[in-house]
Amino acid sequence: MGGWLKRRHDMHDAGAAAVMVAALIAAVFASQSAGRGLAEPGTRPAVPAVAQAAPREPAPPVEPVAFAEVAPADAVAINARIPFSTAPNPAARPFKLSGAPELIARSTDCLAAAAYYEAGAEGDDGMRAVAQVVINRLRHPAFPKTVCGVVFQGAERTTGCQFTFTCDGSLARVPSISGWKRAREIAAAALSGQVYKPVGHATHYHTNWVVPYWSASLDKVTGVGTHLFFRWTGWWGTPGAFRGGHAGSEPAIARIAALSPAHAEQDDATVETASAPPLRLGDKGARSLDIVSPGGDAFVVVLDRAVNPNSLPSLALTACGQKDFCKFMAWTDPAKAPKAFPIDLDEQRALSFSYLRNRSNGFEKMLWNCREFARSDAGQCMKAS
Repeated sequence: MGGWLKRRHDMHDAGAAAVMVAALIAAVFASQSAGRGLAEPGTRPAVPAVAQAAPREPAPPVEPVAFAEVAPADAVAINARIPFSTAPNPAARPFKLSGAPELIARSTDCLAAAAYYEAGAEGDDGMRAVAQVVINRLRHPAFPKTVCGVVFQGAERTTGCQFTFTCDGSLARVPSISGWKRAREIAAAALSGQVYKPVGHATHYHTNWVVPYWSASLDKVTGVGTHLFFRWTGWWGTPGAFRGGHAGSEPAIARIAALSPAHAEQDDATVETASAPPLRLGDKGARSLDIVSPGGDAFVVVLDRAVNPNSLPSLALTACGQKDFCKFMAWTDPAKAPKAFPIDLDEQRALSFSYLRNRSNGFEKMLWNCREFARSDAGQCMKAS
């Protein structure tokens, strides 16, 4: 969600921007008057803003997040024109998770990842607000019944993840020790019954600089930092709808294995080499791990051609673990991948993805071959050779 703030720098000329703003503002008020949201072409419309929906009606659909193409300054103005709801905003009931230590550890680290990557820059209240939304979703019939399932819902898609940090490359940023510790403390408190009251029963949020298509069809309940929080209209936004329980187990998420020992303990297929310990890469698009440097700090991987390019950062982080220096290089064409170090110029030109970390000087960089994998940010593209 909030991670889209970093990706929305598209600017339009003055005339096009004016037309877009006028059209969107008109659509916002029209949707409020008609009791429905801005539906993306080809998707189901948002749930009508009826006074009370019968509990027997199916839960509203959770569509992939889509944003209007609006310049940040125009988005701020559009968002300001959507009024805050004047209806009561009761706090959510406390949620206390119990279970095996592994379940608690996995839940805590998934919730901490959402809080840190979505709102770490917003301070403690921003992270508490995001954590509360995750828990609200878990308790609502429309969403998965695990913390990790909620946080990483849709992350397997190129676009349309529910929390944008899971599919925009943000996980390549290694958190500071103090920042990750604080995020885990906030997550643990939320899973032990602490409630962040201001967001009430909000299940959606976005930053002030973007305009999701659903924003005009939901009740806008509060703002925390640069984030705006929303709940569903009608019965599905009332306390009575939030009665779901936890499934009793949590999936292991390889994408945060470098941050969480609990998520590194998986039974997934592994890729092994004689020169390094087994690495759990096979489930995230690695076809083979061809070579590892003698020191174990450089990896050459051949990718499945159908790999989701947004999963490549998690592959690199899983391989590199907590190493201070690490180089991860991947090719989709096994014929062009190197068979030994050093790597020659032609092999470098055929590279599909690379990740380099050097903590001694604070350097961390990942690049995609944009001839193979289109990226919205040109700064993520390798130089054409």
